[in-house]
Amino acid sequence: MFTVLTRQPCEQTGFKALSRTSAIIALVVLLVSIVVLVAITLVQIHQKEVLAPGLKYGIVLDAGSSRTTIYVYQWPAKKENNTGVVGQTFRCNVRGSGISSYGNNPQDVSKAFEDCMQKVKEQIPAHLHGSTRIYLGATAGMRLLRSQNETAANEVLASIQNYFKSQPFDFRGAQIISGQEEGVYGWITANYLMGNFLEKNLWHMWVHPHGVETTGALDLGGASTQISFAVEEKAGLNTSSIMQVSLYGYVYTLYTHSFQCYGRNEAEKKFLAVLLQNSVTKTNLINPCYPQGYTTTFTMSHLFDSLCTLDLKPASYNPSDNITFKGTGDPSLCRQKVASLFYFEACHDQEDCSFNGVYQPKIKGPFVAFAGFYYTASALNLSGSFSLDTFNSSTWNFCSQNWSQLPLLLARFEEVYARSYCFSAHYIYHLLVNGYKFTKETWPQVHFKKEVGNSSIAWSLGYMLNLTNQIPAGSPLIRLPMQPPVFAGILAFFAVVALLCLAFLMYLCAVPRIQKPSQHSFDYAVDSE
Repeated sequence: MFTVLTRQPCEQTGFKALSRTSAIIALVVLLVSIVVLVAITLVQIHQKEVLAPGLKYGIVLDAGSSRTTIYVYQWPAKKENNTGVVGQTFRCNVRGSGISSYGNNPQDVSKAFEDCMQKVKEQIPAHLHGSTRIYLGATAGMRLLRSQNETAANEVLASIQNYFKSQPFDFRGAQIISGQEEGVYGWITANYLMGNFLEKNLWHMWVHPHGVETTGALDLGGASTQISFAVEEKAGLNTSSIMQVSLYGYVYTLYTHSFQCYGRNEAEKKFLAVLLQNSVTKTNLINPCYPQGYTTTFTMSHLFDSLCTLDLKPASYNPSDNITFKGTGDPSLCRQKVASLFYFEACHDQEDCSFNGVYQPKIKGPFVAFAGFYYTASALNLSGSFSLDTFNSSTWNFCSQNWSQLPLLLARFEEVYARSYCFSAHYIYHLLVNGYKFTKETWPQVHFKKEVGNSSIAWSLGYMLNLTNQIPAGSPLIRLPMQPPVFAGILAFFAVVALLCLAFLMYLCAVPRIQKPSQHSFDYAVDSE
C-alpha cells in the first residue's frame, strides 16, 4: 500500500522547481518594470524645463494717399494685460505713389511692393513666416477713391489681396480704415512710445505709470488731418467724436476727429483752385505762397481730379488745359489767402467748436504733432517744442527766401515739397491757432516729432497694438528630458512587460489549484487497489 506522499509522480517535483524559479524571475522583472515606470514618469514630469514663448512678429502696411510704408513690429509672445508690448524693428518706404493712384491700372499696384517685401522676409525668421500676420490699412487717399469710384477702389484692394496671398505670411486682409480709427491709432502710438501706458519698475516688470497724463495727437497726412486727445468721461458722450479705448487693462475716453480733404496735399489743391477761381486770368496766376523766382505749370486735371476740389471746378473745365503759377514769396498775403480754406464763421465763436461747425472740447495737456506737421517744422529748422512767435518768425523768414536759396536751406531738397513748405507753414498756423484753438500759452505744449527712439510716430503702431488684443498669447515652450515619442515608447514597453509578468505569476498561482482535484482522484484510485 502506497501513501499519498510516496505516490506523486516524479515529474511533479521538477515542475515545482521550474515554477519556483520562473516565479522569482517574473516577480523581479515585474518589480523592475514598476520601478522604471515610476522613475521615468517622475523624471519626465519634474525635470521639464519651461522656456519663454519667444517673440511674435506683425507687419502693417500704411497705405497713405501719397505713399505706402511697411512696418515690421515684434513683441514678446507673453502679453501684459492682454496687450502686446510692441516695438518697431524695420521700416521700408514702397517706391512710387500711394495705392489710390492705381485706380486706372490696379493690376500694377502689387509690383511696387516687391523690393520692400523681399527685405521684410529677411527681417523675420523663416520658421515664423507662416505665423506672422500681415495687414494693410488704407487711409484718406483710398477713402476718397472709394467715394469717387468704388469699383476702382475694390479692384485695387483685390489686386493687393491676390499678391499677398502668394506671400509666405499670414495675410489678414486689406481694408480702408476710417478717419476716426486713424486718429485713435495715432493717439495710441504717441502715448505708447512716450511711456504713458507702461513703464518698467525696479523688478523689470511692466506696470502702469502712476499719475501720468496722456498726450494728444496731431496727424497731418496728404488727404486728411486728425486730432485726438483724452477728455473727461462725461464730455460730449452724445457725439460720434467721443469714444472709449481699452489698453493694458485701462479704459480711456477720447475725442477724435478726422477732417477729410484737409490733408496737406488736398488742401494745397483746394488753395490753387481758389486762386484760379478768384483770378481774372485763367492761365497765368500769382501764388503768394510759392517762393519768389519759382514758376510751375499744372494741368486742370491735376487740380480737379479729386472730390476735394469738385465744387471749385470751373464751368469751362478742360482736363488738358494748362495753368501756370508764378511765386511771389509774400508771407503776409499767403497767410491771408490760406485762411479762406477754413470756414471759421460756422462756429459762431463757440468755444467747443473748431471749424466748419465741427464740435471739439477745449484742448488740454501736451500734444505731439507728427507726419506733415513735423516735416514742415523741420523745413523751418524747428523741432520739439517752441513758441508761437518762433514759429511765425521762422515762417516769415522761410517764405521770404528766393527759390534759388532753398537748396542751401533744406537738408533734403525735392521740388514737389520745397515749393510748398511756405503754404504748409501758414496752413498749420490756421489749423492749430484758429481751428483747434491753440494760443501763445498752449502752443509750446505741442511737440513736433517724427519718432521716439527707433519707432516712427504713425497710426500703424497703434493699429498693431490694438490687433495684439486679438492675437492669442503664445504658450510657454516646455523642453522635456525625453522626447514624447521616446517617452511613450519606453512607457508602453515596460507596461507591457509588467502586465505579462503579472499574468504569468497569476497563472503560476492558479496551476496548483487546478492540479489538486486531479491528485485527489489519483490517490483515491491507488487506495482502492
